[in-house]
Amino acid sequence: MQYRTLGNTGIRISEISLGSWLTYGTHTDRETAHACFDAAHAQGINFIDTADMYNRGEAEKAVGEYIKGVNRQEWVIGTKVFGPMSDHWMNQGLSLRHIRNACEGSLQRLRTDYIDLYQCHRYDVDTPLEETCYAMHNLVERGYILHWGVSQWTAVQILDALRICERNNWHKPVSNQPIYNLINRSLEVDVMDVCDKNGLGLVVYSPLSQGLLTGKYSPDHVPENSRLANESTKSMFPTKRMTEEYFSQQEQLKGIAADLDITMGTLALAWILQRKPITSVIMGASTPDQVEQNASASGIELSDEVMENIETIMQNAPVDQYTGARIGYGIVKRGY
Repeated sequence: MQYRTLGNTGIRISEISLGSWLTYGTHTDRETAHACFDAAHAQGINFIDTADMYNRGEAEKAVGEYIKGVNRQEWVIGTKVFGPMSDHWMNQGLSLRHIRNACEGSLQRLRTDYIDLYQCHRYDVDTPLEETCYAMHNLVERGYILHWGVSQWTAVQILDALRICERNNWHKPVSNQPIYNLINRSLEVDVMDVCDKNGLGLVVYSPLSQGLLTGKYSPDHVPENSRLANESTKSMFPTKRMTEEYFSQQEQLKGIAADLDITMGTLALAWILQRKPITSVIMGASTPDQVEQNASASGIELSDEVMENIETIMQNAPVDQYTGARIGYGIVKRGY
């Protein structure tokens, strides 16, 4: 397992991380969840990502039950705040009041006295950004959290938060957790560049598009025990991506993976890790075997030729609104 520094911090986290959305605390039982955590540790994975709203705290509880029985110092724990934690309208958002209450709740469920990385799960348009920044700074000062970050914020929102913190000499966000994978590259429009230039680590989620990029789905086949076959998770599955064009691309990607003697899923993870601004990819896994398979992507170097071939197959880098030219990460911009 390879490790990368999380933004402008002294923390190094594994290139492959373990997430808990739609898995732990939901349809995966505690015994299997703990087996996945053990497998992650054996593979050198040291970062677990969760959120308070994942099944209303049940995912955090699953992580907490495991953490209490192991060496806490060997794990970097990230969780998030924003989403509703009850049916009452006040129990959500990024106000000072809710952030403080939510953080205390997360600490109890995680059975730890500090959170390594506390993230604003979304942007709160109903709360002054200065209040949110102060709330996170205050949690760092009080020792409840070590660092704070954001998730799915726009480039402007991230820059605004940085400038507010700089003006007030507050602790700045150190990371961003956006969605990013081979078929969703919106991160490359401007957020990736802003994070890279301002020293924010990028810990990306849904790197396999919930399993679609593993190549196990086909137009006429949905595997048993997959997310699309599960009643509790299929509503979240990116079925809109399951087009004739995608499945044609999938066959070509499988060919590249076969030539490299790796799986298509490993290829998709390695492709993300080729992007230098990326710190880690958060993978979901419901079995220890899936953990081991995904962890194998760490350290794989894809040649320039392979990267160009993938680009040729996908043809989905963001497009400049004026020229129509591709402007994705790594694409050289020429002329106007």
